Amino acid sequence: MAKKYMSLSDVVEEIFRSESEGESEGGSEAESIDSFVEDAFALGEDVAVDMTLVRRSKRPCSPSPRGAPKKRPSEPEPESEEGWHDMADEDEEPHQFPFCPRRTPGVQLDFHQDYSPLDLFRLFFTKDVLKLLCDNTNGNAARKHALGLHTPWPDVDAEDMLQYLSIVLYLGLVKPSAARDLWRKDRLHKHPFPCSVMPGYRYEAIGAFIHMSDTTADAINDQLKGQAGYRLKPLQDQILTACRAYYHPHRNLAIDERMVASKARHGMKQYLKDKPTKWGFKLFVLADSKTGYTCDFSVYQGKALTPSGNGLSFDAVVNLLRVPYLGTGYHVFVDNFYTSAALFRHLHRIHYGACGTIRENRIGFPKTKVNSLPKKAVRGDMRWIRDGPLLYVKWKDTREVSMCSSIHKAYSGKSVLRRARNPDGTWARRAVTIPEPVLEYNKYMGGVDLSDALIKYFSVTQKCRRWYKKLFLHFVDIAVVNSYILHKEMALEKQHKPITQKLFRETLCLQLADCGKESPEGEGEMVMAAAQPQEAAMEQRPEGCFPVAVTDVSNTDPREKATKGRKYCVHCLSLKRKNKTIYKCRSCDVPLCIIADRLCFTEWHDLRSRQAL
Repeated sequence: MAKKYMSLSDVVEEIFRSESEGESEGGSEAESIDSFVEDAFALGEDVAVDMTLVRRSKRPCSPSPRGAPKKRPSEPEPESEEGWHDMADEDEEPHQFPFCPRRTPGVQLDFHQDYSPLDLFRLFFTKDVLKLLCDNTNGNAARKHALGLHTPWPDVDAEDMLQYLSIVLYLGLVKPSAARDLWRKDRLHKHPFPCSVMPGYRYEAIGAFIHMSDTTADAINDQLKGQAGYRLKPLQDQILTACRAYYHPHRNLAIDERMVASKARHGMKQYLKDKPTKWGFKLFVLADSKTGYTCDFSVYQGKALTPSGNGLSFDAVVNLLRVPYLGTGYHVFVDNFYTSAALFRHLHRIHYGACGTIRENRIGFPKTKVNSLPKKAVRGDMRWIRDGPLLYVKWKDTREVSMCSSIHKAYSGKSVLRRARNPDGTWARRAVTIPEPVLEYNKYMGGVDLSDALIKYFSVTQKCRRWYKKLFLHFVDIAVVNSYILHKEMALEKQHKPITQKLFRETLCLQLADCGKESPEGEGEMVMAAAQPQEAAMEQRPEGCFPVAVTDVSNTDPREKATKGRKYCVHCLSLKRKNKTIYKCRSCDVPLCIIADRLCFTEWHDLRSRQAL
C-alpha cells in the first residue's frame, strides 16, 4: 500500500526540524558588516561628503574603549567672494542638455497584440526563471534530506511554481492572520480557492524549500566570505533584465531608498530610526517619476562591495544610472542623502541634469554669509547663488529648505498657496513665492513613493524563517506591479480604460492557478468581464477607407518615394507625438501611419467609430 502523506502539522514540524543543525545561511548578527560608514549610513549621512561627522555612540565590543568620537578631517571651504542673491536679482537660464533616450520612452511591447495579466507577468518570470527556481528549490530540498529530513518531497516543476505563486498573490489580496488558515474547513475560515490549487502541506513545503541560488555555490561563497547577498543574485539579475527590457523611462527619474521589513539575523539588515519601516533590508531604487515603474534597483550589501572613494551616496546613484541603456539628457531627482556638489558635477559631465535637497554641511555648499537668508525670514523669502552649472537655493517655508540643481534657474515668478494665520487668529490661504527647483522637486521626486504605494496596497510579503525569502517575495511584488504598470500604460496609449490593480491581481491569481490544467469556463477572463462593461460593437468601417499615398509618386525618383510628400500623422499629433507618414486615408483624407509598430490608420478609425456610438 502506498504511504499516506503526514498531517499538516507533522510535515511542517519535520521540515523545520533541521533549522537548528548549524547550517550557514550567509551571515549572522555576530558577523554584521557594521563599520564607521555603516553607522553613518544608518543616520542618513555619508562620510565622503559630510564635512563634520560624529560617529554614533555605541557600546564597545572589546575591553578597550575606542576613545572619543572622531571627526572626519576636511579641507577648509573657501569663502565665496560673491554673496547670496534675492528674488530681485535675475538668474540666468542654465544650459539644458537635449533629451536623447536610447529608445522611445514608454512600454517596449507590440501595441497591436493583446496581453493578459499572465502574459505580462511571464515577461518577468520566464521559462528560464521558473527553471532556475525549480532546480534550486529541488536542490535545496535534496540537501535538507541529506541532512536527515524524512518528509516526502515530489520535485517541484514550473506548473507547481506558478500555482504556488498564485496562492502567494492570493495571500496579498485576503491578508489572513496566518497562511495556514486558508486551508481550514470551518465556516469561519473556509476559503475554497487555495484548496482547489494545491494542498496546504504542499504550499508550506515549497515555501520552506524555495531557493534562488545553487546551494553548492552558496556553501563556497560562505566559506570564502564572499558577497553577503549571493543568494539573491540569480533571480535579482533576471528580474532586473526584464525591468530594463520592456520599459524605457521618461525624462524625469527619481532615486530613493526602499525598506523591506525584516528582523532576520543577517548582516545586511539595517536599522533606520527615521523611517516608518525601521528594521529591514535596504534597496536603492530608480523609478520613473511619471508612472512609478521600477526601472532599476540594487540591494544594499554594506562595505563588502568595492567602493569608488566618492562615498556611498555617490556610488548608489551612479550605479543605477546606466548611460548605455538609458541615453542622455535625463533629469534625476534625489533627496539630501545623495545630493552633493561632486555628484551633480559628475552627472553634468555625462549630460544628466540633477535636482535635490541638500544639507548645508555638505562639501561644496557655499559658506558665505553675505546677504544670507535671515533666521526670521518671512515665508516665501529666498536666496540663491550660482557656482558654475550648480545653483544653490535657500527658501523659507514652514522651515528653511536648501536645494541644489543643475537644471533650473532660481526663480521664474511662480507661487503656491499656503495656509497662514492672520493677526486675528483666523486661517487663510495666501500665495507664497516658490523657487523653481522646489516646485519641480515636489512634482517629480515622488516616483519611488508611488512605486512603494502600489506595492504596499497588496504586498505579498509575510513572516519568513529565511532572510532571502523575504526578498524573494519582494521581487515578486516588483514583477507584479511593473506588469500592472505595463498594462495600464498600454491601455492609456490605446485610449482604453485600464483595470484596477486589485482586478489585475485577481485575474493574474486565477490565471496562475490554472497553468497546466483546464481553466473552468475561463475564470480569469470572466473576472475581468464582470468588472468592465462590455463595449458596444463598433460600426463597420466605411468601404472607402483605404490607405493610399499622400502624393502621386509615379514620376518620382525611386530613392525619394519613401519620403516625398510626408505629412504629420493626425493620430500621433493627438497623442502629442510628431511622426510623419507618406500614407493617408482615401476617404477621410487624413494622413495616418502604417508601419509595423505604429498602425495609426487602424487605431484612428477604431477610435472614431467608438466616439460615433
